[in-house]
Amino acid sequence: MKLETERLILRPWQKSDLGAYAALQGDPLVRRFFPACMTAEQAETDLLGHMEKYAANGFGMMAAEFRQTGELVGLIGIGKVPDIIRDVIPSHPDIEIGWVIHHRFWGQGLAPEGAARWRDYAFAELGLPQIVAFTAAINTPSQRVMGKIGMRRDPSDDYEHPRIAPDHPLHRHVLYRVTNPRLS
Repeated sequence: MKLETERLILRPWQKSDLGAYAALQGDPLVRRFFPACMTAEQAETDLLGHMEKYAANGFGMMAAEFRQTGELVGLIGIGKVPDIIRDVIPSHPDIEIGWVIHHRFWGQGLAPEGAARWRDYAFAELGLPQIVAFTAAINTPSQRVMGKIGMRRDPSDDYEHPRIAPDHPLHRHVLYRVTNPRLS
């Protein structure tokens, strides 16, 4: 499966993407709202996990490639909310949308462009009733992307991340959601 936008190709991961993926996930600027950068080994495990989830579900957090050059922009996609996270969110949502964009591509509108395409696919093709996105409360850039694709914050579903220490600045998370207009 491949999705396209004006500037992006959203496609399944390939093993040949590993070097670019490891560079993305090992970049301190890119990972500033995550607890740590990934090592090359962690990135490989993570990439293989994305590939397995895509094979099992038919969707996932997929490669975002710049159409003009074929360069990896980052990852954008939808996926099942991990059990450990779903269990601490009061509404227990099923599907999340997410993105991680290399800092060289920040400020160009690529994250909302790719995320909007995934949102539309999730609603029109998969018939999902809603999708959510969540991030650390201090991650205002991602929250702006959420707003740009029509998501609204649902403070009743904000939560404390179970894998981040309570005194860590990334512990408090906010949740945004958008519902399928076709089902309204």
